[in-house]
Amino acid sequence: MKLLLASNGQFLIDKGYKLLGIPKDKIHIGYIITASKKVSSKEYIKIYKQLMKDNKYSFEEIDIEDKTEKELKEFFKDKNIIHMEGGNTFYLLEAIKKTGFDKILKEFLNEGKIYVGTSAGSSIMGPTIGFSSHVPENTPEQKLKSLNFVPFLVKSHYKDVKAEEYRKILKTIKYPVKILRDGQGILVENGKYTFMGDGEEVKL
Repeated sequence: MKLLLASNGQFLIDKGYKLLGIPKDKIHIGYIITASKKVSSKEYIKIYKQLMKDNKYSFEEIDIEDKTEKELKEFFKDKNIIHMEGGNTFYLLEAIKKTGFDKILKEFLNEGKIYVGTSAGSSIMGPTIGFSSHVPENTPEQKLKSLNFVPFLVKSHYKDVKAEEYRKILKTIKYPVKILRDGQGILVENGKYTFMGDGEEVKL
């Protein structure tokens, strides 16, 4: 199983896709934009899609919400990269559970497809989304349980001004947390976790 969990899409263009071991002309990306449906601005989607076009990456966009298992399997049959874009983490997780995409994703990864997540798409791969910015207050812990493909939480878009706030939150979280600045990511392969990107890994 190979995963690449990133903070932002620019990292994928600059470094991330080169880490996957697939020649550029053989990369075929299924680009999932479901999380963007519940955020105020979708400009980041436009920017990233243009980056992929400019860098000549082959991709096709999909919203997984309300899709059947048959439709999802048909869409991804010719894709070797599953890219889960960021946005509203809670909304994304609800859509994944409702469609059964969590189970379908496991099948895809066992077949050798590679998962790439940015922001919310990285956050959902841990055991819970409890550290996400989009979780409604007083949400039962059961509803925060996530896909658990990795044994840690991912917190993206870190800036130094957040250090003290995050230190307080980390004291209340029972899982390890990987903190990423934009331009950073974590390559997951066969149980090994490798930090990648610009600058040093944040340790709080």
